[in-house]
Amino acid sequence: MDVVVFWVLYAGRTVEKKRILELKDLLHIDNIAVGVSAADKADLINQIVNLVSGHPDVLNPVEVIEAVLERERVMSTGVGKGLALPHAKTTAVKGSVAALVTLEKPIDFGALDDEPIQIAFMLLGQPDAKSQHVRILSRVSRLMNNEKTRQLILDSKSKNELLDVIVGQSSPPLSG
Repeated sequence: MDVVVFWVLYAGRTVEKKRILELKDLLHIDNIAVGVSAADKADLINQIVNLVSGHPDVLNPVEVIEAVLERERVMSTGVGKGLALPHAKTTAVKGSVAALVTLEKPIDFGALDDEPIQIAFMLLGQPDAKSQHVRILSRVSRLMNNEKTRQLILDSKSKNELLDVIVGQSSPPLSG
């Protein structure tokens, strides 16, 4: 994942700080799909991982699938309002990788509100990047909490249109 490194003078000494770029810099057009047809949660996760499997930071797609499914066994990442945030921290990636898909038809994801999901944002990261991982998930959750944004996402007919929605609705950069 791209980061901007800058130096800050803190208490008389120079300290390196990293700033994570905006969601649009994390989410690449090749990792977006519109109108995916999935039979169930496991099928959707497999399809999303297949979508990102060509990303240079994905080292082992099979291990990624296992890590995401293991995370789902702990607790569903269906957060409600038709949204799932499947994610995992794994050594099978060498940086943060994200994907966004909309579904042709809603599927059961074991969401907290017991409603089916139609939007899934997957985030993969390294085990030692916990706070960055949480900040990104928090940003996505806030973005997707907006009903207008969710509707714009669902109304998107192409990957470019979907990416434009994310770019247009995203907040300022995440800070590290």
